[in-house]
Amino acid sequence: MDTLISGATVVTMNEGMEVLLGGFVGITDGKIVFLSKEAPKEKPAAIVDGSGMVLLPGLINCHTHLAQTALRNFFDDLSPKDSLEALLRFEAKMDSKAAEAAVTIGVAECLRMGITSVSDLYYYPEATANVLDKAGMKSNLALSAYRFEDQNEDFDFESDPQCQELQRLVEKWHGHDQGRIRMDAGIYAEYTSNYRLWEGMADFAREKGLGFQLHLSQTESEREGCLDRTGLAPAELLNCHGVFNNKTCAVGCGYLTDQEIALLGKKHVSAVLTPEADALKGRRTADVVTLLKAGMNVALGSGGVEQVGSVDLFEEMRFAAAASRKGNADATPLPASALLMLATTCAARAQGREAECGMIKPGMDADLILVDFTAPHLMPCHNVLNGLVYSARGSDVAMTMVRGRILYENGKFPTLDLPGAVEALTSYAIPKLFSPAED
Repeated sequence: MDTLISGATVVTMNEGMEVLLGGFVGITDGKIVFLSKEAPKEKPAAIVDGSGMVLLPGLINCHTHLAQTALRNFFDDLSPKDSLEALLRFEAKMDSKAAEAAVTIGVAECLRMGITSVSDLYYYPEATANVLDKAGMKSNLALSAYRFEDQNEDFDFESDPQCQELQRLVEKWHGHDQGRIRMDAGIYAEYTSNYRLWEGMADFAREKGLGFQLHLSQTESEREGCLDRTGLAPAELLNCHGVFNNKTCAVGCGYLTDQEIALLGKKHVSAVLTPEADALKGRRTADVVTLLKAGMNVALGSGGVEQVGSVDLFEEMRFAAAASRKGNADATPLPASALLMLATTCAARAQGREAECGMIKPGMDADLILVDFTAPHLMPCHNVLNGLVYSARGSDVAMTMVRGRILYENGKFPTLDLPGAVEALTSYAIPKLFSPAED
């Protein structure tokens, strides 16, 4: 046995939602091989003391824009129009070097917050993949493709620059390190693209066995605009062009019609909710129970930190809880167990990783985090699941490991050059992005 985590309160997130007090979890070759209330007879090569800690599966952030870390807190008090104009201005200045510095900071934040895998839908996926590869995290990466030109123009998937980039990335990165890094197909949204791109991406995803990521019905104006232009709601329109014939993660979903929810349920689409960003932007958050009853899977994401300030999924769980009760003080709340599932088991399913992570049980990858429950704001602990959802913070995470490899522990990031990334961010990325435009 390579590593034994001893004496922790083990929140397994397994089918029976078992919690082991003073449990022991053994790891060999990156896999969980032992789980018990009793210590193993085999002597491990290393022991991690879990006393006073809660051990649970690593959290999975199903929607990020890691390269936007460089823009944290710049847009918070701007109007939506001013925010969009500023974002487009900064994105026009971004390059791979600046993106890599920002992504490194973002990955360090994820590890610090107990996140072991991310789904990232943005630009500069090559730089993002390079950082995640070195860091040791899991990831599903999608290029946020767009095409604003007239729908009637000629389109060739093989010669389109963004489609060519996706093909190259799939060849290089999809399945890298035994599937630790995967590529997905993706579009930003229905309203930033056209049917030729949707069909090309959908066909390519089916051919290569890729997932699909997109934003869907995040705002009422998005839905109404699509209805006005086409007579169909966004999900209905995209379905006509085969998008949901792939394993799809749809981010937002707050303004789906009942017909769309039924359709997406039949297609087993995963809805990725971003409740904190919704609250800050004045948007509606989809009702979790309604989506689940229709057959959809539901997971959580943070979105970009330029919108929410951090990638803390403990916060997202609390915002999801609040959204489920908003406007109905008598509503039966989502239990803490269900909210934890959105960030673990359901999130693993959204990424197509349910066979490898999201639970603590023998045979699963050792994607694990330790949360320090000795902090005053976590005492007393009458219910550990409630404590995780309603009191814990990302900053309470003491250790993060992926496949049995410690990637963060007590302020240290053994796989990341964080000082180098800070230097690159301050000396290169920030000056480049925020310098006045040249004439």
